[in-house]
This record gives sequence, C-alpha cells and structure tokens, in this order.
Amino acid sequence: MKAKDLDKKFDDGEDITEHLDLSKARRPEQEQKRVNVDFPIWMISSLDKEAKRIGVPRQSIIKIWIAERLENNSN
Repeated sequence: MKAKDLDKKFDDGEDITEHLDLSKARRPEQEQKRVNVDFPIWMISSLDKEAKRIGVPRQSIIKIWIAERLENNSN
C-alpha cells in the first residue's frame, strides 16, 4: 500500500492497524528503566493507603506524583 493511500484511510477514520508492524513500535521518551528506591515503612503505608483510596497500584501513585512534581518544576 502506498503511503498516500494509508494516509487517506487514516484521515477517513479507518482502522489501519492491520497495515502496521506493531512488534517494533515504541513510544519516544517513554522507554522504561527499572530503579530501586528504599522508602521508610511509614511512607509505604501512606502510599498504599492513597493508592487503595484511588484504586491504583502503589507503583502508579509513585509515578503519578513524581511526574506531577517534575512537570511543576519544569514550568
């Protein structure tokens, strides 16, 4: 399929995923790297309580809060 035909399908709102090789897809600036961080027990308890309150895993609340802080500091 030519690029212009693919562009037209996309612009028309058609599903083009069958024409894509998603096995090699990546999200720039979103690659993951594992890090280990030690937290005091009281902090883990507070994180778990807040994570449970909003219905997300502990890791998600940590990511959300760090991302918010970094975004606020970059402005």
